[in-house]
Amino acid sequence: MRRLIQRACAVALLLGLAACGNQKAGEGLQTFQPQQPLTIVVTFPPGGGTDWLARKLGAELQQQLGVPVVVDNKPGASGNIGAKIVADAKPDGHTLLMVNSSFAINPGVFSKLEFDPRKDFAGVMNVGFVPSVIVVPADSAWQNLAQVLAAAQQQEPVPFASCGNGTPQHLAGEMLAQARQVPLQQVPYKGCGPALAAVAGSQVPMAIITASSAAPLVQSGKLRALAVTSPQRSPLLPGVATVAEQGVPDFAVDQWHGLLAPVATPAATVQQLNRALREVLRKPEVAQAIAAQGFAMDGGSAEDFQRMVLSDIERYAQVTQAIGLKID
Repeated sequence: MRRLIQRACAVALLLGLAACGNQKAGEGLQTFQPQQPLTIVVTFPPGGGTDWLARKLGAELQQQLGVPVVVDNKPGASGNIGAKIVADAKPDGHTLLMVNSSFAINPGVFSKLEFDPRKDFAGVMNVGFVPSVIVVPADSAWQNLAQVLAAAQQQEPVPFASCGNGTPQHLAGEMLAQARQVPLQQVPYKGCGPALAAVAGSQVPMAIITASSAAPLVQSGKLRALAVTSPQRSPLLPGVATVAEQGVPDFAVDQWHGLLAPVATPAATVQQLNRALREVLRKPEVAQAIAAQGFAMDGGSAEDFQRMVLSDIERYAQVTQAIGLKID
């Protein structure tokens, strides 16, 4: 019964209708007063970009809301352990989930999940995007993306290192191969760091890596950037054209980073959390710190993030089904 109520609430939130708990959407926007520490569950280990963002936001929200904000890392199972914890948490605004685009990929690559990513969560805010970049060693003969695609058509599949099976970087390569009908062969690594080291050491001829990870090696001349996968150029690498600009129209793979709440969280509470986050992101020092980490800030509405998550779940499922990718 609880799940049925939650799922009805998810649909209501998405459509902008009444929230759960007999509370109308937008009613009592100032009524959420945290009575205990907030917990942000992060589905990755400490030290990565998603964890950094959660800790930065947590410290700022602590000042904004007047209660401690605890970041709780729950890595494992591609983020499904942490997601299950938040799906089952009390829907009172005190427990949030910090995720990236992998959350939308998991439904297509795991046969069984102990929660429903489509129906058990309510979007709070997409904080920002991190584009990925296609890079080659500095001494590579490939000077641009067109040369890579031409090589793939004329020889064996071109290998590319990714940050792991089922990551946005992996799917970006698969989507590029599908869009241009060329053979690209993923070489999965256990994270973007090892993949970056592999391409910098010429162990693989190409890699698709988060721009924030690759930018220092590109800027130092150890790697050559051929294209970014986002719809717009990255502020970290402004001179690098997008994939779409190089002959693959409408190509766009951005890695978003956002906050979700349990689906039965009242809409008024979700909206107040969204407003508190907007205030945080308006601080110049916060915006500058986030940009320095390679994020293109979003800070949109809860409803927009909910729609984006659901859209990406379907989009990525089509890709993973086409390539037959299953992780479990």
